[in-house]
Amino acid sequence: MREPRDRLFTSALVALTAADLAYFTAAGVLIGVTPFFAAGPLGAGAAGVGLAVGAFSVTTLVLRPLAGRWSDRYGRRPLLIGGAGLFAILIGGHLLVTDLAWLVGLRVLLGVAEAVFFVAGFAALADLAPPGRAGEALSYSSLALYFGVAGGPLVGQALLGWGGFGWVWVGAALCALVAAIFAARVPETQQPSDAASPPAPLIHPAALVPGLGLFTGVAAGGALFAFGALRAAEVGLNAWSVVLLVYGSVVGTCRILFATLPDRVRPLRLAAGALATSALGLVVVAVVPALWGVLAGAAVLGVGTALLTPAVFVAIFAVVPDSERGSAAGTASVFIDLGLGGGPMIVGFVAAAGGISAGFLAAAALATGGAALLAARPRAAGARAG
Repeated sequence: MREPRDRLFTSALVALTAADLAYFTAAGVLIGVTPFFAAGPLGAGAAGVGLAVGAFSVTTLVLRPLAGRWSDRYGRRPLLIGGAGLFAILIGGHLLVTDLAWLVGLRVLLGVAEAVFFVAGFAALADLAPPGRAGEALSYSSLALYFGVAGGPLVGQALLGWGGFGWVWVGAALCALVAAIFAARVPETQQPSDAASPPAPLIHPAALVPGLGLFTGVAAGGALFAFGALRAAEVGLNAWSVVLLVYGSVVGTCRILFATLPDRVRPLRLAAGALATSALGLVVVAVVPALWGVLAGAAVLGVGTALLTPAVFVAIFAVVPDSERGSAAGTASVFIDLGLGGGPMIVGFVAAAGGISAGFLAAAALATGGAALLAARPRAAGARAG
């Protein structure tokens, strides 16, 4: 039976969300366990651990634009299934790793799988969303990514304690295989382009300015991940993980409570407000030398983070043809990679010179700049809000 076009939670969207949850749970397992594997059985030093972890991000950064073009040319479904399937195979390959070079090689290839799955998933999500509800779909579906990455390390730690690294790799590979199975239940949402038609832009111009704003928010938020625990220790909080728990809980709650907001207001205006909110939270963390200040600042930052990504992607998808959504998603996701990698480095340089509080203020200034940039943009053509 054909499902109504205005229905949000269709079987296809549920299958895509389940695939995301399984896939990013596997990714979260690797995030948590890979450093211990490199430093333990492989005997790598700090530089080797950094090389193994960083090789993954370099590949994703380079390939995301290509993945967007492939998604527009060949369809979303092959990339979803292929990305998850390749991820499962490569995780299983960890069972054969005996030295750092092999681990780095696998991490490079894992970045290929990540690039195609992530970009195709975002494009398919925009295709599946009913007209005027792309922000709502992004808000709900992103919870699967968020909970997967957050819960994966806990799964990895449990498997490591029960049966060692072998159990970790088998468990993560099974999660990725489940993701491929669910991805196979997602119908093709974008018909492949005619071979004679020009390819979608490799770097889509419609995603550049919104993507730059997204970069400032992701980079600023990275300050909490990199230095939140140290700031908590400065104010006397030994249970530093509480800071990230508060932040994560607020992000998840706001994604649910305000799921429809990006579809009801001008998305770039909402994104600018989200960046300003993030900046406020970072300022509170920086200037209030007390436990309540760190927790309150983390909560305010969580509100801004929750609203930013859906608003930016709604603004982008509102002005690009359906046949170029993959290209636009690939371009925008490059800015996420840049923010995740560059933000902690920027804040770290400032913190090294002026202290952790100065680092958080630098992050707030970065988010404020992004807010000013997006607030100055005209209303996105095609946006459905007034």
